[in-house]
Amino acid sequence: MKYCSISEASAKFNIQESTLRYYEKKGLLPLVERDEAGRRLFSEDQIALLGTVVCLKNTHMPISSIKHYIDWIVEGASTLELRLEMMKNHKQAVLDEISLMTESLKGIDLKITRYSKLIQERNED
Repeated sequence: MKYCSISEASAKFNIQESTLRYYEKKGLLPLVERDEAGRRLFSEDQIALLGTVVCLKNTHMPISSIKHYIDWIVEGASTLELRLEMMKNHKQAVLDEISLMTESLKGIDLKITRYSKLIQERNED
């Protein structure tokens, strides 16, 4: 099995090594292995799990909810329905946030248009 170091995992997901240590401390990366010197080793499975954690974090799922999800993964197949329901609910929350951001962006575009017009008018005087 191929392993990567914390620096390699950090680079792969463009996150700080301290963030990885924090995720491990919070229980989001269970079963991270260590080498003889105590350095973290991320297996392919751990990298896949980290990808999921990063995805959920990037879509604003709270750490406590991510932890709950990871705990269900560790529990196994008996939690599949719970995980599915959580993902459906999170998807809807993400869609709601996208909708809100899209609507808010319209207000920002109006301000940009207004300021651009005012600057252009000022420069024509």
